Amino acid sequence: MRKKPTVHDLIELKGKRPMTETFVFDAEEAAAADEAGIDMICTLTTLFDEIRAAAPNTFIITGYAGEVGEGDDLARRWSYELMQKGADAVYVGASMDRVRAVAQERIPVIGHIGYIPYHNTWYGKPRAVGKTAGEALEVFNEARDYDEAGAIGVEMELVPSRVAHEITQRTNLITLGLGSGPGVDAHYCFAKDLLGTNRGHVPRHAKQYADLKQELDRLQQMRIDAFKAYIADVASAEYPGPEHEVDISDEEFGKFMDGIGENPA
Repeated sequence: MRKKPTVHDLIELKGKRPMTETFVFDAEEAAAADEAGIDMICTLTTLFDEIRAAAPNTFIITGYAGEVGEGDDLARRWSYELMQKGADAVYVGASMDRVRAVAQERIPVIGHIGYIPYHNTWYGKPRAVGKTAGEALEVFNEARDYDEAGAIGVEMELVPSRVAHEITQRTNLITLGLGSGPGVDAHYCFAKDLLGTNRGHVPRHAKQYADLKQELDRLQQMRIDAFKAYIADVASAEYPGPEHEVDISDEEFGKFMDGIGENPA
């Protein structure tokens, strides 16, 4: 059994070997990632308990509830609670003041730079961020702000490869790259993209390593066929059969009938 990585371990790995991260949506994905040796898992707070139980040997990042629009005290409280439940780091996508408030308590914080999906209205559509010098400098400065605020790392999403590489080299942050090229510290893909269960848009930066959709469709058809057969058996009195019943001896049944009387109500 491998040892679960610590923050110290991940920092020590920066620049030595590329790390791996995946976002999981259920315990089966988490258990598979844990068994395979994925370095880090990210998941929703609402799923945290089952993911932690399924992946005891993996570094897990999750976000605290109510992070946007709430005060620093609530942010710290939620973060403490998640750490007590077994989180290894918390995702904080709010202001730098909020990041600083949590990080000052020695709680490992992960931020987000580049394209941020829940800020999509500011971009107009999903797109790379940092393809102009001005925008690239904004991404770099935001990374530096996270570093100075005490974050241990950032998700770096859809940032041009050369820009991402320079940010990785020029900050202490562990950079978790989604579509940001090979020069980041850790490569981050969603499990549904890796496993081929994504039925929606598959981003260009994702690579599929299995086609579970086909297998899941086959299993779903087996479920449907089984339910149809069950309905047909009930309709034709094939189910339940004698082998599915519990019997009572004639003697005991006779006593029972004596007890309730022979005429139905």
